[in-house]
Amino acid sequence: MGYYATGRTTLLTLLLYVQPGSKKTCIDGEYDDRIRVRVKAPPVDGKANQALCEFLAEEFGVKKSNVTVRLGETSRYKTVEILNAKQMPEWFQ
Repeated sequence: MGYYATGRTTLLTLLLYVQPGSKKTCIDGEYDDRIRVRVKAPPVDGKANQALCEFLAEEFGVKKSNVTVRLGETSRYKTVEILNAKQMPEWFQ
């Protein structure tokens, strides 16, 4: 699966494949050894990235400021970091 943890799980790095413009925002299995995330927001003016960060923040129980797109701002292939996750979603375990 497309993730790995560093340290004492204070920093999670997720390897994602993001599909913007979907009917709803959700995890949809794997694609190309990455976690596939469908995002309802369109890929315009960073709206899909913002929606992705909001979704992941809610899933991991952190503030939006703790979720960062490190690589792939304009790509469907993204590397996202989550700092100090408070909970692990069922799909992540």
